[in-house]
Amino acid sequence: MTRVSLSPSRRSESVLNGRLQIAAYAVVCLLIFVVPLGIDDDFLLNRIARYLVLGMVAMALALSWGYAGILNLGQALSFGLGSYCMAMALKLRTVPVHTGSEGLPDFMVWNNVERLPLAWVPFQSMTFAIIAGILVPVLIAALLGWFMFRGRVTGVFVAIITLAALVVGNLLIIDLQSYTGGFNGITDLAQLELFGFVFDSYSASTYYLVATCLTVSLFACLAVIRSKAGLIFQAIRDDERRVRFFGYDVAAFKILAMSVSAAVAGLAGMLYTVVMEFASPTFLDVPLSLSIVIWCAVGGRQSLVGALIGAILIAGMQGALSESEAFLDSWTLVMGVTFVLVVLFLPNGLAGLVTLIRNRLAQSSRRSEGAALRPALAEVSATKPGDKS
Repeated sequence: MTRVSLSPSRRSESVLNGRLQIAAYAVVCLLIFVVPLGIDDDFLLNRIARYLVLGMVAMALALSWGYAGILNLGQALSFGLGSYCMAMALKLRTVPVHTGSEGLPDFMVWNNVERLPLAWVPFQSMTFAIIAGILVPVLIAALLGWFMFRGRVTGVFVAIITLAALVVGNLLIIDLQSYTGGFNGITDLAQLELFGFVFDSYSASTYYLVATCLTVSLFACLAVIRSKAGLIFQAIRDDERRVRFFGYDVAAFKILAMSVSAAVAGLAGMLYTVVMEFASPTFLDVPLSLSIVIWCAVGGRQSLVGALIGAILIAGMQGALSESEAFLDSWTLVMGVTFVLVVLFLPNGLAGLVTLIRNRLAQSSRRSEGAALRPALAEVSATKPGDKS
């Protein structure tokens, strides 16, 4: 098979674009880290940390949807499972007044559970809880992906199946009230403690924990999409049959994309529990999952940082409008109009606006260069072949 290589100019342009992309991502992360320096309100800092976590789960969806073409309407399933894994570990560390005899969670005492269930015992270890918060969503996503993609399920059917899996997970959490807290979720949690540091949800330490995890996840996902596997993801998104014709295992790469997305979403779910201090079935509910899709679409599903910024802006705007007296009854209408306008005029999201501006600047630069060369070309064309300078 003939190997196609890029010309030196195209190669240098690709390297330059890659460096600019990394620099842009670094600037965004730097801005996130300096936010606490200008905020004295602990409540506001906690709210911003919550928006960062939501941006993280939107970024995870961008990896599977924007780059691999997998529209996962059940993204909140991975998010909620990670949240409950962290909540179970923190619940077992609450002060005795919030638990029953022998350290049983209070809701188990109310439901006449006499002994800690076997599924809860490993969560006495925080290390196990953190690993489970990532691996459990990955395993479920991989299993679901195996059934779908090995059966060559594509398009809208993937969206429907993932949405159905989310509904099933939500119903299980609610029905197993004796072990999950049911509709009330898991509340009265202890504060997270790692390596001797206590992470109060309203402190700068928790904010920096979220910002650090977000930065690591962002650059890890960037490394994935810039790797050979990431190129295959995008090829599958554009033309799955052609990729299969070249001998690649399309199902395996789709499972990989969905699993990596689930891992990031699970980590985001654990952080969300730390920030919010509870876990709830609403974290695995359809409205949240659909909101994640909207945030990703508004920010730009083919851009990790675009999806991140889109989620932060939309979630922040939603929170501000819902608490404003002027928009108390009409904030949902304002949000709906915003979504419609973005879809109509920015089909590639806010990230597409940056690309549009960059292309316009490049065209303007080429026109300027052409205008500068035009007099010289006219002089050369006017010179006779036999003339000597």
